[in-house]
Amino acid sequence: MDWQAARVSLLLAVLTASLLLPPGIALARWLALTSWRGKPLAEATLMLPLLLPPTVIGFYLLASFGQGSAVGSWLARQFDLRLVFSFEGLLAASLLINLPFMVQPIQRAFASIPHSLREAAWVCGLGRWRTFVKIELPLAWPGLLAGVALTAAHTLGEFGVVLMVGGSIPGQTRTLSIAIYDRVQAFDMAAAQVMSLVLVACSLVAVALVFAADRRRPLQER
Repeated sequence: MDWQAARVSLLLAVLTASLLLPPGIALARWLALTSWRGKPLAEATLMLPLLLPPTVIGFYLLASFGQGSAVGSWLARQFDLRLVFSFEGLLAASLLINLPFMVQPIQRAFASIPHSLREAAWVCGLGRWRTFVKIELPLAWPGLLAGVALTAAHTLGEFGVVLMVGGSIPGQTRTLSIAIYDRVQAFDMAAAQVMSLVLVACSLVAVALVFAADRRRPLQER
């Protein structure tokens, strides 16, 4: 078991889910409650990380974050920050590719809340912010749980983008998925088997949480 890789994977998953949750809630609620001509294009753009090959996403992120790019050179010059082959770059890439995993379950949760509940809260004197905190968030919690679980599980198992942007630096950018690949390349099947089982277990727990939360939703909508 590569404990350094496990630590990097766990830290990356926790930070990705934590940092994506607030903007994910805002974006998901906006998509769920608004209707405008450009909404299908916005939702299609959000779906791209689910459809494009990881190598394509990794290539564009590498081109965008590299020292030869405008963004990469500006960050290096102003903040001495290099996003290629660093944990910071790995986190930035993880935030981008995991956005749909966070947004889609939360969007469905907000869309399932009857608008009449919001109107009733407004009539009772609750402002929009208090309605959001006291009415919408408690009803949308299954979607929030599903978004966090799916984001964390996908982060733990991501391989292509992580390898292209972060490389395989021990203790910094080598995650469990990359460690498995390295162990297979070295014909260490026993170690690869152990780490693979860990990722399978994490994915199974995440999916179980999603289905468990989804079963609770009809009880709240009655």
